[in-house]
Amino acid sequence: MTGSPPKTLEDFVRAALATIDEITIEEAKRRFDAPDHEGWSFVDVREPDEYASGRIPGARNYPRGFLEVRADLDHPKRDPWLADRRRPLVLYCGGGNRSALAAQTLQAMGFERLVSMAEGWSGWTSRDYPVER
Repeated sequence: MTGSPPKTLEDFVRAALATIDEITIEEAKRRFDAPDHEGWSFVDVREPDEYASGRIPGARNYPRGFLEVRADLDHPKRDPWLADRRRPLVLYCGGGNRSALAAQTLQAMGFERLVSMAEGWSGWTSRDYPVER
């Protein structure tokens, strides 16, 4: 096989981070604590079992593997909640990789106001921030 070496997860995440906005855990917590979250909604892109074991209070779950289907404007399994491309979204996952990739995908699908939360659920829980089970 010739050409460039196969890409790694790190390569994909680095490329995503170059095109999306990422916020710190502290900034996510500030938005979470603000009145009405300053309009931001929290979206957990982890798998359903991860979400069920604990999440940021009020977060919606759209697993990354099904995200494009749920966000597609024409797919029969779309979620109308995701039709508003201007809805401000804070995406998070377990450690920040999947949410960065998800943010890049949603941005390509026309979402205008979204950020990925660095460190993800691990960072949130390590600071003893609020959780819902």
